[in-house]
Amino acid sequence: MSLRYCENPFVYQRRATREVRVGTVGVGGENPIRVQSMITCDTMDTEASIQQTLDLANVGCEIVRITAPTVKDAANLQHIVAGLRGRGCAVPIVADIHFKPEAAMEAAKWVEKVRVNPGNYADSKKFAVKEYTDDQYAAELDRIRERFSPLVKFSKEHGRAMRIGTNHGSLSDRIMNRYGDSPLGMVESALEFARIARDLGYHDFIFSMKSSNPKVMIEAYRLLVARLNEEEAKDLGFPISDFGLARAGTTAPAVGEIRNQKSEIRNSSWLYPIHLGVTEAGDGEDGRIKSAIGIGSLLNDGIGDTVRVSLTEDSVHEIPVAQALVAPFAKSGASFQLATNESQAGGLRYNLSYDPFSYRRRETARVEINGVALGGEETIRVFTAQEKWDALAHKLDTLGDYRPEIVVEKSGVIAVDPREEIAIAQINASPEPQLVTLADGLDLPVIAAFRLLAARLEERHPILLKDTLDCGLRNAECGMDFVEKLLIAAKRVGSLLCDGIGDAVLIQGENAPGQSLRLAYNILQAAGTRIFKTDYVACPSCGRTLFNLQTTTAKIKAATSHLKGVKIAIMGCIVNGPGEMADADFGYVGGAPGKVNLYVGKKAVKFNIPETEAVDRLQDLIREHGKWVEPAPVVAAV
Repeated sequence: MSLRYCENPFVYQRRATREVRVGTVGVGGENPIRVQSMITCDTMDTEASIQQTLDLANVGCEIVRITAPTVKDAANLQHIVAGLRGRGCAVPIVADIHFKPEAAMEAAKWVEKVRVNPGNYADSKKFAVKEYTDDQYAAELDRIRERFSPLVKFSKEHGRAMRIGTNHGSLSDRIMNRYGDSPLGMVESALEFARIARDLGYHDFIFSMKSSNPKVMIEAYRLLVARLNEEEAKDLGFPISDFGLARAGTTAPAVGEIRNQKSEIRNSSWLYPIHLGVTEAGDGEDGRIKSAIGIGSLLNDGIGDTVRVSLTEDSVHEIPVAQALVAPFAKSGASFQLATNESQAGGLRYNLSYDPFSYRRRETARVEINGVALGGEETIRVFTAQEKWDALAHKLDTLGDYRPEIVVEKSGVIAVDPREEIAIAQINASPEPQLVTLADGLDLPVIAAFRLLAARLEERHPILLKDTLDCGLRNAECGMDFVEKLLIAAKRVGSLLCDGIGDAVLIQGENAPGQSLRLAYNILQAAGTRIFKTDYVACPSCGRTLFNLQTTTAKIKAATSHLKGVKIAIMGCIVNGPGEMADADFGYVGGAPGKVNLYVGKKAVKFNIPETEAVDRLQDLIREHGKWVEPAPVVAAV
C-alpha cells in the first residue's frame, strides 16, 4: 500500500484541513498560512515579555509563544496577557510546556493555546533500554491518559487550542524502544496524544513534527499527513487502497474529492492543521537555508497552515524569513500540468523516483566530465557558468572548499522539456548514461518539473539541478536581494536533494560568482548531501535558555569552524539537548545558570562547567576524541 501525503506531487494544491481558532486568529481551513515566533526573555520579566511580544506583532507576527517551564512562570502569563491587552495588542499567546502538566493547567487559564510535547509531557528521558510487552505498553498509555486528560478537558470547556508538538530530539524512552529514533516514532508519539483528545471529544489541536535535520523533518510531516489521511479514509468508509500516492492515469480519488463527496469537513475529521518548523536551524545563512529546505519543501506539497522559523537570533529576524517562505503560496491553484492532450486523456503513467517517507539517493550511473566524476556514489558536484568561472579564474586556488568543479557550457549536459516524449525516449535509448537537466526558459515550477524529469528518465541518467530556469530571472524575481534568492534556491534545490534527486547543482539565480558558489555548497551541507565544513545545530533562545545563545554560538564557531565534517550541537537547556546530541558528535548544553554540560553523542560526559571555561573545555573534549585539527595559519594579504 502506498500512503498519500499530498493531492498530487506534480500539481500544487494546499491540503484541506479543519479550522482551529487560536483566540481571534484562525489556523487551517480557508485561512492564510500564519506566521509565528517565540520571545526569548525570562517569562518572569513581565515588561520584557510584553515588549518583545509587541515588537514581534509590529513586524507581522500573528501568534506569539512564551515558555512556561514552571507553575510560577505559567501564573505570570496572566500579567503578560493583561499587559498586552491593556496596550491594545490582541495577538494570541501560546504557552510552551515541557515536563510539567501542572504548568500546562495553570497556563491554560490565561492563554489562547498550549503547546505540549508528547515526548516529555508525562515522561522524563533517561535513554533506558527496555522491551515492552503489549500489556506494559497499554499500561503506559493509561498512565499518559491520566496525566493528559485534565488539560484536554479544561481546554475543551474553556475554548483553548493546543499544539501536539513532537520533537525529534525529545522522543520518550517508550517510543524510542518500540519505534526507534525515526519519523514513525515521531508520528506515533503525536497520534497517541491525539487519540486521547479525540476520545474526549476535543478537536481544537494542531500537529507539528520538528527536527533539526531537514530530511527527517520532511519525512515525519509527510508520514503524519499520510497517516491522518488514512484515518480519514477509514472513518469515511473508503478502502485504504484508494488513497495510494497519486500517479498520472490512476483513478484513485483525492482526499479532498472524497471529503466533498461526503459533504464538508466533519466535526470528527482527522484533517487537522499543521505547524511547520525546522528546530535548532542555527543562525545566518545556514539557519535560513536549512529552514527554507524543510519548510519550503512541505509548503510546496501543500502541507502547512502555520510556520515558525527557528533562528539563533533575535526573534524579530525570524518573521521576514517566514513571510518570504509563505508568500508564494498565498494564492491557491494548480501551477504545473502535463501537456494538455496527455492530461485530458488521463495519459502518461509514471512512478515517483523517490520514496516520500524514507531517503534514498537516486541510483544513477557514474560518468566523468572534464576529469571530474559524478553520479553513482560520487559526491554531488557544483557547476558554474563560464562567465562566473572566468571572473574567478585569478583566485581559483584560494577558494578552498567553495571552488567550482565543472563549467556547464563545457559539460555536454542535455537540456530537455520533461513533457516531451520523443526527447526523453532518445535519452533513454542511449547505451551510455547521459547527464540531463531542464532547459532554460521553460515556464514550469522547478520542483515539479525536476520530479517529472526524474520520474520519466531511466534511473541510470544523472541529473543536474538548477534553482531557476531563467538565467536573467523572471520579472517577479528581479530586484530581489541575496537573502530572497537564497530562500528560493534553498527551497527548490534543497527539496529535490532531500528527495534523493540530483547529482550536481547549478545556481543561476545569484549573479555574483562567489556568492552563488557559497550558496550551492551551503545548500548541499544543509541538506546533508555533501559535508564540507563544521555542522552546527543551534537552538533559538527562549525563557528556558541558561546562557546567551547568540554570543555563545559565535564563540564556539570562532573556535571550531575549521573542523570539517564535525557536528556540534549548541543547546540552551535540556528540553531537546540530550536527543539532539544523538545526531551530533559533540554537544554544549545549558545545565544550570552559568553552568554547561558537554556531551559526546547523546551521552553527557562533563558536568557543571563554568560558562567562562566551557568553550575551552569543548575544544579539549574534541581533542580527546581525535577530531581536533589545528586551524590553518592565516596568510597575510600582499
